[in-house]
Amino acid sequence: MSEWPPAVRKDLEASGWMAGRRVDTADWRSLFEGVGIVMHDAAERFLQEFGGLTVSIGGPGINCAREPFVLDPELARGEDDRFSEWSDALGRRLFPLGELDHGRCFLGIDEGSEIYLVEAWVASFGPMPHALENLISGVMPRRIDGELRQLDQVR
Repeated sequence: MSEWPPAVRKDLEASGWMAGRRVDTADWRSLFEGVGIVMHDAAERFLQEFGGLTVSIGGPGINCAREPFVLDPELARGEDDRFSEWSDALGRRLFPLGELDHGRCFLGIDEGSEIYLVEAWVASFGPMPHALENLISGVMPRRIDGELRQLDQVR
């Protein structure tokens, strides 16, 4: 997807990523489409390249701790209501990518390739490829659920 900064590339390669990597996404597609969450093109492209990786990082980052994450949508199994509700609130279709910080939070991607931290609140790591750089480098995601409450008050 991108030319990575050397430190990011090193962490990705240590996790098993290599340029041209392709993973079959059919099982993840069928797992979630059965509960009404459709895998859009951005999710498929991302998971084909990065699906199945465990990025074992830690320590200080740019403005937050670098937390490990696993790019396996099956880890979000049973959270379809959470992803559906946030999709409706954001007006974007979120597809699960995996989990962050040993399952404390989930990760999702919208059809515009923006990656989100998904919890009882939601925050954006930005669009790809910067989102993955932000995750690995320890850049705090921008919390956006407050913006959603302001929109609800206007409506």
